[in-house]
This record gives sequence, C-alpha cells and structure tokens, in this order.
Amino acid sequence: MLAMRFLLVMGLLGVVAGPVFADMWECEEPGGGKRFTNIKSDAKGCKQLTITPSIVSSPPTAGKASGSPTPGDFPKVAPQVQQQRDNDRKKILETELINEEKNLQDAKRELAEQENTRLGSERNAQRMLDRIEPFQKKVKLHEDNIANLKKELANLR
Repeated sequence: MLAMRFLLVMGLLGVVAGPVFADMWECEEPGGGKRFTNIKSDAKGCKQLTITPSIVSSPPTAGKASGSPTPGDFPKVAPQVQQQRDNDRKKILETELINEEKNLQDAKRELAEQENTRLGSERNAQRMLDRIEPFQKKVKLHEDNIANLKKELANLR
C-alpha cells in the first residue's frame, strides 16, 4: 500500500514538474497579418514553431532584440518641437483646471441645495445623509481633480 502511494506521488510529481511543451503554429493571414494558434486543426498551411521552455527567464533589454545598439541620443526631439508640446500641454491643463473649478462650484451649489432640502420621507438624519452622499462624492472628486491638475501644472514650471 505504501509503495503504491509512493509510485502515485512520484508519478504526479513527474507530470507536474516535467517541462511543458505545446505545439504552436504561426499562420499568415490574407491581409498580411500573423495569427498564432496551438490548435492543430486550425493550423493547416501554417509553420510550426519550435518553442523551448526556459527555467529562468530574464526580461528583454532594449536594443538587444534587433541586434543593434540603441543610439545614446534616442529619442531626440528638436528643442522648438518640445517647447511647443510643453506649451500645448500647459494650455490643456490650464483649460482643464478652469473647467474643473467651474464644475466644483456647480457641485458645491447642488450639495448646498440638497442639504437645505428636507424630504418628508427622511424621518431620521441617516436617510438625509444617504441622499446627499453622492453630491458629497461629486464635490470630493472635483476637489481631487483640481489638486492633481495644480500638481501637474507645478511640475511644468
């Protein structure tokens, strides 16, 4: 009985711990694209790939995949182009900040209206708090957006 269990455990370990191989095929699509599959019946006319599993995999490093080193100044943008991009980004952030400040004022006004309204069905304070909670969340969202936009603008200067 003990020998049977031993053989069963060893067999399972051999199956689990052994390398996993899967047949893979690379198929050319009519439009020029590529499709990969591991289903043999879908792989008619496709090229079978040789894939070997590695025990330790390391992430690819830039420049080594193509075989040529990456230039030291890559990517390089002309200073005028970068300045224009920075100016455009600043204008967009400033416009977003103005819009968020307007939205915050609207959200605060709506919250104040809701806080000053008492519905007959609200016999206790908890029901009122439940009703105004979405308005409070909206105010908080706009306040957070404004803080983040101001932080982005500060990073530009």
